[in-house]
Amino acid sequence: MIKGIEIFTSDYDEVIGSYVSMGKTTYKVALEKLYPLINRLEAQRKLQDKKFYKRLKVDLIEGCIMPPITVAFIDKKETNLSDVGNFEKYVNDHIDYGYILDGMQRLNTLRSASELDGFDDSRVAYVNIIVATNQDKLLYRMITLNNGQKPMTPRHQIEILTAEMFDFSELKCISVQTEKERADKIIRGAFNLGDISRGYLAFLTNNVNNENDKIINEKMDEILVSRVLDARNTNNSLKFEDVINLVDKLSFDDFCKSWFKINNNLIGFCVGIKQSYDDLKNVNPKTFSDSLKLFEEGFDAINPSKVNLGKYRRQLSCEFIKSYANLLEKDGDDLAEYFMEFTS
Repeated sequence: MIKGIEIFTSDYDEVIGSYVSMGKTTYKVALEKLYPLINRLEAQRKLQDKKFYKRLKVDLIEGCIMPPITVAFIDKKETNLSDVGNFEKYVNDHIDYGYILDGMQRLNTLRSASELDGFDDSRVAYVNIIVATNQDKLLYRMITLNNGQKPMTPRHQIEILTAEMFDFSELKCISVQTEKERADKIIRGAFNLGDISRGYLAFLTNNVNNENDKIINEKMDEILVSRVLDARNTNNSLKFEDVINLVDKLSFDDFCKSWFKINNNLIGFCVGIKQSYDDLKNVNPKTFSDSLKLFEEGFDAINPSKVNLGKYRRQLSCEFIKSYANLLEKDGDDLAEYFMEFTS
């Protein structure tokens, strides 16, 4: 059992003239020694709404590893801390005089989680340490840590993940291009990476309606984060990579490929497939093409002047794919009636 903060490294930051290190402790020590420090630095942000961190609180009970807490010290004596042992002794001797530079919200959430059944205070909590010789150097590091750029929105983060984490070069029937690539040379029939990203967002949130101009961006970002966190509870082992590979396989048929290139269809598919992957993973592209034509026959019965067609296409394509095995036996009229009842 770690009784204090264990230090692994000691390095010197030439820019701010400060010693920095990485280390670890336990949730127990973090609550006893670090949590009381959250109000020591006047420049820190106020605690955010607890509901924003409710998912982290549950994750802590379930055994997640919390991102490192950054603790800072002012050492006007300019102690030589190049030795790891000396650094560790300094930190533990002066812990009551530390400042939480980053992680105040996480510590507050940790405190809330500690009151719940199943909390294990022996789990590891990682820390970063900065020991500066004066407040000015510490403030400089705070500014560069927290204000270097505008924080990425959840949507932007997902766009980056889509571009960096998935290897589209292995796909056989479809190609994917970024806007920049399209500006240089358009590959005929290529999917727009932005459309794939919107499909990924729908998959992660388990929701087809992630864009709403009537809601301000900051509030929509909060809603998206909540949806992603809540969708984690679905216990679905399906990966988005599996979804894209299935889209690629079915796109062997030209009609299927054209259908997927309508982004509202792709969004609906990415959500609905979470319930019907086993029914569709072995379907022949031609067979799926015939079923999509049935879908379009039922969808064409909707009066376009009375509804938001984009919204209905997302919702109904999702429902059609989700209930694929049951709806496949219906004809166009039956499906139109089903759609009417579903949207009423």
